[in-house]
Amino acid sequence: MSTNNEIKIKKLLDLHVPGTVILASWLEDKGFSHDLQHRYLRSGWLESIGVGAFKRPNENLSWQGAIFSLQKQGKQSLHAGGLTALSFLGYSHYIRTGLETVYVFSDLKTTLPSWFKKYPWKESVRHIKTSFIPADLGLQENTETQFQITISTAERAILECLYLCPDKMDLMEVYQILSGMVNLRPDLIQKLLEECNSIKVKRLFLFMLKKSNHQWRNFLSLDRVNLGTGDRSIVKNGMYDSEHMITVPKELAQL
Repeated sequence: MSTNNEIKIKKLLDLHVPGTVILASWLEDKGFSHDLQHRYLRSGWLESIGVGAFKRPNENLSWQGAIFSLQKQGKQSLHAGGLTALSFLGYSHYIRTGLETVYVFSDLKTTLPSWFKKYPWKESVRHIKTSFIPADLGLQENTETQFQITISTAERAILECLYLCPDKMDLMEVYQILSGMVNLRPDLIQKLLEECNSIKVKRLFLFMLKKSNHQWRNFLSLDRVNLGTGDRSIVKNGMYDSEHMITVPKELAQL
């Protein structure tokens, strides 16, 4: 192998973050041509995990490492959100058994690549495409062992959980989580509620917040939050709450 290629390989190894995916498009931007990528593939320096993506041989991949690459290399607008973000932040309430579900949120235009969807992750990954909250509001970096990925803040994540209710998440579980969130930032909650375009999410949040009776609730200006008009039925055969104009499960209404 030529000295020039050896220098390029060293550059590749210096750039690589262990445990993450290497995107072909990113390599090309860094000066590694399509032909050179395939030469490294044949030589065993890279291992294909699908069209447009590689890993280093003998490295174990995690979904976090893949999300890191999609965020940082691919510049895709996506993040770990909902219960997944809350688990990272220590708010998850129930101990779950079986296959863990990972929630990846993105804007409506983002599509996960085929290699990501086909890779045998240890977890079940659900991709939630929505614009109910602006894509850049209420996000933070979460440190993994050797890299960081973008996740929802606790304030955004609890609203994302409510967005998934009642079909993909249980309302009682979300209430139990929210009832333990004593240190949320009211200024960020205020911004999120004002920008949120889901009437269901906002009404459910305020309904649960009143029951939780957190002190930070007093710092919200609810008159600036658009709660829409008309009733919302969240579940069938539930109980109607006239203040928030929603029908919720009886066990939640009677708490």
